[in-house]
Amino acid sequence: MNLQVDVQEKDCVHVFKIIGEIDAFTAPTLKEQLEKVANQPECQAVLDFKEVNYMDSTGLGVFVAFYKKVKAVNGSVKIVGLNKRLKRLFEITGLDDVVEIEMESGDPNGTV
Repeated sequence: MNLQVDVQEKDCVHVFKIIGEIDAFTAPTLKEQLEKVANQPECQAVLDFKEVNYMDSTGLGVFVAFYKKVKAVNGSVKIVGLNKRLKRLFEITGLDDVVEIEMESGDPNGTV
């Protein structure tokens, strides 16, 4: 499956709308898009996962590397639209304690 990443930027807030599956095949596409803003000081990155239904360890690796780069320049990362399956992946790895996560709308667990 292909991966599409649409980026919108306003006032140093970068919103990445990610569509598709994030795996070893598609992760380089995601990495390329994220790298464009990773080193911009004090900016916020919002990763919209509403249309992502699968992510493997390669995708997590891309996310962790991006998160570290953004934090190193005093930026922030927020994940929105995470479904229960992907949230579980973040819980297992402990990343839910590090990054701000907002669950998919309509999820009874609400915002984390």
